[in-house]
Amino acid sequence: MIIDIHGHYTSEPAQLADFRADQLRRLQDPSMPASRLEEISDEEIRQSIEGNQLRVLRERGVDLMVLSPRASGMGHHLTDPATARTWANVSNDLVARVVGLFPEYFAGACQLPQTAGGPLQDAVNELRRCVDQLGFVGCNLNPDPSGGFWTTKPLTDEYWFPLYEELVALDVPAMVHVSGSRNDNFHTLGAHYLNADTTAFMQLLEGDLFTRFPALRLVIPHGGGAVPYHWGRYRGLAARMGWSDPSALMDNVFFDTCVYHQPGIDLLHRVLPEDNVLFASEVLGAVRGADPETGIEWDDTKRYVDAADLSDAQRAKVFETNARRVYPRLDARLTSAGR
Repeated sequence: MIIDIHGHYTSEPAQLADFRADQLRRLQDPSMPASRLEEISDEEIRQSIEGNQLRVLRERGVDLMVLSPRASGMGHHLTDPATARTWANVSNDLVARVVGLFPEYFAGACQLPQTAGGPLQDAVNELRRCVDQLGFVGCNLNPDPSGGFWTTKPLTDEYWFPLYEELVALDVPAMVHVSGSRNDNFHTLGAHYLNADTTAFMQLLEGDLFTRFPALRLVIPHGGGAVPYHWGRYRGLAARMGWSDPSALMDNVFFDTCVYHQPGIDLLHRVLPEDNVLFASEVLGAVRGADPETGIEWDDTKRYVDAADLSDAQRAKVFETNARRVYPRLDARLTSAGR
């Protein structure tokens, strides 16, 4: 079985964007009417998926994708908690409808209603709702709700502990995934995402989070940003500063394969333990189209994993068994379905 743990619902019906636009206008003028998302039909959702994410999965031979709302649209830089709650709620409900229509192909991961430096109880409540009521198997956790200004405490700070406690209690992992950049210095897709991946790992290396939360599991996407390329730097810094070696994080920190060329995938597998690499493509995500030099779609990461120098046992871990271990609720769902 091939499981893609990182996909986004970026082909949503237009009514969702209309709702968000109305929501943002109402922050300035509360009298503005809101769009009605209940008018989105099942047929519209089917059409939005069948020609996009589902088509790609079938063409590439991928069996199931963990699907979450559009990451760049989470919009956590807004400081209004009610707006964040409503936006997360409707975005997650729409993903749940996709999963309900195509349960063989998708499992849900939720957006959290975070605000920069704001209390996390709303995020805890939405996580619990999505896991307990909607059957989601994970969530996206934004380490920088400010959108590129990093005004919130590091991931190792006690500020985050209420959310970590709930993640452990529900036995679900969090993917550490920022939203859009509000800082002109950092392009959202080419800089902010990768900066955040790298920064999150460095924060975890500096801290001692997993002594407090030994069962917490965090997935760093996009191949870990700069992490695999600079593994020696992290080992050297840890030795110099008296921190634990980065290998000590490997019981709790995992990386996906959203790396869009063969040398990058090869490096990822040479540096990181195979138990810590999970197959993912980010479909439909940041980079679309084909590499003119190879003709391969940039986000066809399965091709790169297939071509990597891996044994059958190692490849099975990357494609399936690591995901089932890191996402136990997904494993339980698949097992109950005889998969």
